[in-house]
Amino acid sequence: MDNDAADQSLRRSDTSRRVVALRERLLRAGISMAYLAPDQVNDPTVFDDHVDAAVRTFQQNRGLMVDGVAGPETLRALGEAQYNLGDRPMFWQHGIDHTRGDDVSELQRQLSYLGFYYGHIDGEFGERTHLAVRELQQNLGLEPTGVADAPLIGAMARVNRSISPSHAFSLRDYERLNEASAALKGRVVCLTAGRGTSFQSSVTDKASGRPLTEKLVASDVMRRVESILSGLGAKVTVVAADDEKAVDNRVQLIRKVSPSLSISIKCDSLDQPLANGVSAFYWGKPETGEIRSPIGHRAAELVLKEVLARTTATDLGIHGRSWDILRLTSIPSIQLDIGYLSNPDEAGRLADPVFRQILADAIVIAIQRLYLLEEDDEPTGTLALDDVRRFNPER
Repeated sequence: MDNDAADQSLRRSDTSRRVVALRERLLRAGISMAYLAPDQVNDPTVFDDHVDAAVRTFQQNRGLMVDGVAGPETLRALGEAQYNLGDRPMFWQHGIDHTRGDDVSELQRQLSYLGFYYGHIDGEFGERTHLAVRELQQNLGLEPTGVADAPLIGAMARVNRSISPSHAFSLRDYERLNEASAALKGRVVCLTAGRGTSFQSSVTDKASGRPLTEKLVASDVMRRVESILSGLGAKVTVVAADDEKAVDNRVQLIRKVSPSLSISIKCDSLDQPLANGVSAFYWGKPETGEIRSPIGHRAAELVLKEVLARTTATDLGIHGRSWDILRLTSIPSIQLDIGYLSNPDEAGRLADPVFRQILADAIVIAIQRLYLLEEDDEPTGTLALDDVRRFNPER
């Protein structure tokens, strides 16, 4: 049966002509698997086990949530994976939706290595990419149209220069990181909490007596972080995150604010009640280990270390992911998973406002350490909020 028009997601057991297109797109994205091609099965319109496995493989390769559901984010990533550099001309036009795809990412990467592009490699052909293409065309003696077409791609291939990995794309992030001083006053920080998951723990909140939910816990930690940062003079913007479907809106709101750092706080839940621990995520490529946002990586590392130093939580590490909330914001962004509400012991800790305050303090201290000069930094777990106030004197 075709999916309801309001729900464009495809999942196991669905039957639709769109499943045939999904099979073809997975193949073009490089997912090679038996009985995936439409001509290898009796009924290619069925979302069978082979399609489910292919979707999960693609999600794993792309650093997406591995759930086997071809939802909006997975379908968007599949669309971006359909093109290699040179397959189509790319251009930017004001007021028109940006061209997005793996070919744009490759173009941005090569422009970055050549020293013409200093933005995030986000796979979106926006104005910054357009201007970089124009500058390269001028340097190559081509007409500066700003269109990445066959003549430009061919000329780039002939450039006698070794293109090797670099962090040139993060120069502006570093400039923003080091601006003014170590003080948090005037720094713009975006905070968002939760993904609107419906899981409800059997544990009750010690402050309100209400059942523990991700929204309650993550929002409380976020508000505590907001209160401390605001008291230190930082400009904090809270971006609502009541619905996972609103991720595009959150990305646009974060971009509009143009903060120096974006932090998303959430809780996890699984059918396995023994699952526990904290983890942090940044914009990176899990399949290659490539760090796409060095400052996001550093922020994730600092936040996780400070949380672990102040709690007995299990270390689940920091991980590069391609989630839109990390990739498309165009500024250093992290997501912090502060524990599993499905684990009774962990839920018991998260139900305690004192523990949530410890988490908030750790996050603020990590943010401060991100902006400290190397000679002013202190070992993990040794700074206190009073030390943070020392770097942020009242005027």
